[in-house]
Amino acid sequence: MVGDGEGTVGIGKGKATEVPEAIRKAVEQAKKSLLKFPLRDGTIPHRIIGKYGSGSVVMNPAQKGTGLIAGGAVRAILEVSGIQDIVAKSLGSSNPYNTVKATVDGLLNLKDPDVVAKLRGRSEEEAQEAVS
Repeated sequence: MVGDGEGTVGIGKGKATEVPEAIRKAVEQAKKSLLKFPLRDGTIPHRIIGKYGSGSVVMNPAQKGTGLIAGGAVRAILEVSGIQDIVAKSLGSSNPYNTVKATVDGLLNLKDPDVVAKLRGRSEEEAQEAVS
């Protein structure tokens, strides 16, 4: 997993007889598959469920100061992506690779509230009032 800490993340998987070579291959592949998603004040803009295979990951935005509440592979992805406050729960499959894919699926399906407001023809003030 690679990320810039500002809403960009990439995943890769490498296989080799030597561990350092496998890590190098995985990082190389991860750099080629960088994906961007919206962040809001160190958390995600809204609740989302990511799915891959039989596994799913539920991610909820959290208030500032909550921290990163997630386990295993989900935690690693969220750390490198720059999310600081979130509550995530992995359901179904415990396979780490499927869990990572489900997490990335959820992050890619996030929508920026400002973009959605413009698509609906609302001004930014109306969108903020609807959220409050």
